[in-house]
Amino acid sequence: MDDELFPRPPAEIAPGAVHVPGWLDLAAQRRLLDACREWAKPPAGLRTVRMPSGGEMSVRTVCLGWHWFPYGYARTVVDGDGAPVKPFPQWLGELAREAVARAYGRQAGPEPYDIALVNFYDAAGGATMGLHRDSDEKSGAPVVSLSLGDACVFRLGNSAGRGRPWRDVELRSGDLFVFGGPSRLAYHGVPRTRPGTSPPALGLSGRLNVTLRVSGL
Repeated sequence: MDDELFPRPPAEIAPGAVHVPGWLDLAAQRRLLDACREWAKPPAGLRTVRMPSGGEMSVRTVCLGWHWFPYGYARTVVDGDGAPVKPFPQWLGELAREAVARAYGRQAGPEPYDIALVNFYDAAGGATMGLHRDSDEKSGAPVVSLSLGDACVFRLGNSAGRGRPWRDVELRSGDLFVFGGPSRLAYHGVPRTRPGTSPPALGLSGRLNVTLRVSGL
């Protein structure tokens, strides 16, 4: 939990969208970071995603369980080295369900979490994530987002389009953000990170975001 002069309480940012600051303590953050470093290794490792327009995403990504590519899922890295996607570990699914229970005060639904997208924002601070919806899944189960390293500005919009209204939230290392229900298909993104804000004890330069989803596939 956070050890701050002014603690950051959990907050419902929009219906179904809940921010839980400092949910992962430093030990839990280190364990997740160690796992991310293993997942990032080839084959089926960290890659730059090329969009159908020909542009490249500024974050780099590795997938577990199902491989995401614009705009669908596959069992192999169809837009990369062609290797089988790395398996989704059971402990990560259990962590996702714990996160949902913490955010909503009730147990997660029966569908198992089976997808992880790990996005890396480099330490230079130039990586961003444009407003988008997580709509390639066949399930409406809540999305679980875990932050490690540098803080960022997370923008949660609405489900009608990329324009306003939206709300900006600062996500720091160890923070949990869950969005489901009315906010499950809300547009969201990361307009900027805050370089140099990663906890020194974590040993990470840049930002990692671990997004956990139910595929319904």
